[in-house]
Amino acid sequence: MSRNNNNKKTPLLTHLVAGGAAGFMEACTCHPLDTIKVRMQLSKTGSRNANGQRLGFIGVGAKIVKNESFWALYKGLGAVVSGIVPKMAIRFSSFELYKSWMADETGHVSTGSVFLAGLAAGTTEAVLVVSPMDLIKIRLQAQRHSMADPLDIPKYRNAPHAAYTIVKEEGVRALYKGVSLTALRQATNQAANFTAYQEFKKYAQKAQNLSELPSYQHLILGGVSGAMGPLSNAPIDTIKTRIQKSSAPGSGFERFKTVTTDIMRKEGFLAFYKGLTPRLLRVAPGQAVTFMVYEKVKAMLDKFTDKVKEGEITTKLN
Repeated sequence: MSRNNNNKKTPLLTHLVAGGAAGFMEACTCHPLDTIKVRMQLSKTGSRNANGQRLGFIGVGAKIVKNESFWALYKGLGAVVSGIVPKMAIRFSSFELYKSWMADETGHVSTGSVFLAGLAAGTTEAVLVVSPMDLIKIRLQAQRHSMADPLDIPKYRNAPHAAYTIVKEEGVRALYKGVSLTALRQATNQAANFTAYQEFKKYAQKAQNLSELPSYQHLILGGVSGAMGPLSNAPIDTIKTRIQKSSAPGSGFERFKTVTTDIMRKEGFLAFYKGLTPRLLRVAPGQAVTFMVYEKVKAMLDKFTDKVKEGEITTKLN
């Protein structure tokens, strides 16, 4: 558990609620960029227009809207939203828990311990929530059907139907395709994310002699720290996306070897970085929104908790 400015412990429930609210806002705001990123990663020859010209992330987004309607950008959002509360609850509460385990007698946590807590939190959320949620989302996003045409019926109608169909046709284990890579991605993401954010926040507070930063600074710091993960693990994310999209059988290592070899042989090394721009534009603003909303909601809950406790003390004294 973290401590507020009065050196009082913040309950894990506060991190749970604040994280859930932040995750919901982040998902609704940034999901279209994630859909564009997935389409770019799944394209083996690169998305092109009618003239054969390669499309950038704006062009891919415009093509999706033109061919499948604007709402196609939100394919898979149900899978994300349905998992966002437990995902953020696990991320923030487990991070605070692991961090508290590594604190010294005075409650101080070193930068190295923050990094390790981020690694552990990312791995925890990946195994419990992110991996199956990610696979369902990618299957929905990969479907090229028009949401404006009621006769164009997709294989997966929504997140619950996708989960049911995948389990029925491929088994429960299929939901955990690419789980090792997902865990590696989430671990490196959160290690870089939390470490950078906490260090930037500490420096900003010290430089301005402030105990609480204004919301716009949380937004900026969250965006900068959020960019660290995608820059460090783009190949992992591309390979993971290809593995999760495929319904082919085989062990995890065999799928990893096949996908990696195919990308390298047929598309070249730079193909591992497909979708990096929209991923940066998805993750960085997403983390900016997440940390800003998280800090705001957490501060509100802390004030509410303090008032409740003060009321209880007053009642007891009277």
